[in-house]
Order: sequence, then C-alpha cells, then structure tokens
Amino acid sequence: MRTIDLSPLYRSFIGSDHLASLIDAASRAEKQSTYPPYNIELLDDDKYRVTMAVAGFSKEDVTIEVQENTLTITGKKATEDKEATERKFLHKGISERNFERKFQLGDHVKVLAADMENGLLHIDMERVIPEAKKPRQIEIGSRLLKNN
Repeated sequence: MRTIDLSPLYRSFIGSDHLASLIDAASRAEKQSTYPPYNIELLDDDKYRVTMAVAGFSKEDVTIEVQENTLTITGKKATEDKEATERKFLHKGISERNFERKFQLGDHVKVLAADMENGLLHIDMERVIPEAKKPRQIEIGSRLLKNN
C-alpha cells in the first residue's frame, strides 16, 4: 500500500488545515487492527450507534473518551494473576488482548450514552446542529432596511 505525504497540503491550506487533518486521520485509521470487531448503525436521521464485541472485558476494563471530534475506546485487562497463568487451554479462540479503537466523529456529533450488555459495548451518538448553523428561509419582500 502506498503512503501519501500530506505535508504539501499543510503548506498550502492557510486557515483550512482542518481538511488536511481529516485526510491524515483517515489514512491513520487504515492502520488500525481489526480487533475488536464492531458495527456502526444508523438508528434515525441524526442518531448513530457503535456496537463493539468486547468479550472477556468488564466495565472497569473499558474506557471511552471524546476529544476534538475523536472517539477513543480503550480496553485494558488487569495484569494476569497466578490463577490465570496456571490455566491450560486446549484451544484459545477468545482473544482478551488490550485494544484501542479510534473513530473520527463528524461536526456536531455528541456522544450521548454508553452501555455494556452480554459482551457488547453500545455507544449512542447524535448529531445536534446548532440553530445558527441550520439553513434559514428568507421571505421575499421582508425588507428591514429603509432608504432615506
């Protein structure tokens, strides 16, 4: 796979380097591992849910953080105790390794809630567009300025 050098974009985008940052983040996202598996659902026009399979992890092992439009989900198992090291597996298909998964959120997307049930982590989000950013319809003939 090719590596794209984005430094010329940073030099030419003055005040618009947000686009270059998004492209850079997207290229980094391709390098993430595929563990743990996840789904992204569209629940309604502006409501989303990320569901992640986190078998073997408890609520205390998983942290969820949002910073500057990036959702980061981290799973860290506590250090193995003596009992876990004495266990002998004939087949070990359930991976309980640490992970970090990042999602780039769109503008005005807010994380509402998170819940864990039956080995699945659910994170609900909603896009809330401020009134100032919503389109307005201007009525024809609604002149406010009067010429003297």
